[in-house]
Amino acid sequence: MTVTDFIVAIELGSTDITGVAGRKNNDGSIQILAYASEHSSDCIKKGVIYNSNKTEQCLTSILHKLEEQTGASIKKAYVGIGGQSMYSVENYVSRQFSEETKISQALVDSLMKTNREMALPDKEILAVQPQEYRVGKDFTSNPVGISAESIEGHFLNIIARRSLKDKIKQCFRQSKCEVADYLLAPLATADAVLTDNEKRSGCALVDLGAETTTVSIYKNNILRHVAVIPLGGNNITKDICSIRIDMEDAEQLKLRFACAYTEPADDEDANEEYSLDGKITLKAQDLEKIVEARVNEIIKNVQNQIKLSHYGDDLLAGIVLTGGAANMPNMDEAFRQITKIEKVRLAKGSEVALNGLTLPKDGTCSTLIGLLVEGKENCCRVDPKRNSQLDFINDLEEQKQEEDAEKIKQEEIDKQNRIKRIQEEKERQEKERVQRRIDECDGYLTEAKNLSQRNEYKKALKEIEKARLMNIPEKMEEIDNLENEISQQKKEDSWLGKFAKKITNAIDESMKD
Repeated sequence: MTVTDFIVAIELGSTDITGVAGRKNNDGSIQILAYASEHSSDCIKKGVIYNSNKTEQCLTSILHKLEEQTGASIKKAYVGIGGQSMYSVENYVSRQFSEETKISQALVDSLMKTNREMALPDKEILAVQPQEYRVGKDFTSNPVGISAESIEGHFLNIIARRSLKDKIKQCFRQSKCEVADYLLAPLATADAVLTDNEKRSGCALVDLGAETTTVSIYKNNILRHVAVIPLGGNNITKDICSIRIDMEDAEQLKLRFACAYTEPADDEDANEEYSLDGKITLKAQDLEKIVEARVNEIIKNVQNQIKLSHYGDDLLAGIVLTGGAANMPNMDEAFRQITKIEKVRLAKGSEVALNGLTLPKDGTCSTLIGLLVEGKENCCRVDPKRNSQLDFINDLEEQKQEEDAEKIKQEEIDKQNRIKRIQEEKERQEKERVQRRIDECDGYLTEAKNLSQRNEYKKALKEIEKARLMNIPEKMEEIDNLENEISQQKKEDSWLGKFAKKITNAIDESMKD
């Protein structure tokens, strides 16, 4: 049966690229209509696209699978954006008034605009989470209507490399699909797995992925801190490989026998071994040491991010774990042992009610569900007048026109950038030329001073003349002063000058007598 009203979400994971199509119901639940995934370890690393061609192939395959299941063509999709380069930065913007002033929405908007203009070389602000506003001496989340002599806005800027969006956009364009919107993956995950009480009371959401671990700190329903740690479940697999075990076998050993936290073993268990289909045998203690060493490193990095957030003592709801790597046995206990935080919850499912197709309940679809929750536009390629599938020829022509316009726009930007670089290079060369002339002039003046100290006044004045001929306006006053000084010294050092000085001194002496 063909469906013509649904939302599509795509998550670009380091292990799998996953896609889902769903429809929001009136009761707040979501009906899952289609689900597809493609392995992505050879095209995405730490949440970032590094092989565009293979990523495009995966996206194309996923979109076709979703179209087959829905019986409809997909025009656009919501994309979760994250990855290693993403992090949060606090920023403060203030205004002082000459007298008590009522805070308006326009003033609050201007604070936000100023915040977004902060200098970020090679990076961009993906999203801004307003924190509180300090109005006078008091803090509030809504300052509009309050009168004060000053206001200071506290903002949390979510930042990433500029190339992050560009690569995603390029791959979707090649897959003949638009990006409906870029949604922050950590926020989407939080919407799917955190309760209202956890966001309000304060918690650390830890998404343990294959190659990254994302930490999101919430307090009073506001996102306070985000960080992406470049460590995940695949690091444990690679550590097992370091003892000369094949990658696939190492992954199986991890999935079947690894444990994030193990109670101290009795002597009788010291010789216990794990066997993988009779071809690999590994001492349990050896596997335990390898796995727990890496798990401890990840947890200590998480603990450090909680400390850096300055909300470590305010997380009344504790820690919530999600993501594929969170399924390792005793992962919650490992967090309790290391962080000393007793409240640790493992979120494998979703706080959002789902029906229709069944999604994996292992924490790997948390972000996808959150993206569906955030999505608002119909992603089906339909004709709003006839409420039916479009003839795609017009759409494709329109898309090509948009691509051509985008290409022309990019070429113009590249041209302007080249002109700017050329101008900057010219300015740099001119500054260097001016500085060389100033240095040369300073050299003449220094030499003149040295010659005058040796009473070689004629040579000294020649050096000053060389400096003057360079015609450097900002040095003229210094040249005049030095020339007058040397001329005076020359005059005083001549025989007539010395004779006049003796007569003057004799007169002074006689006057004293």
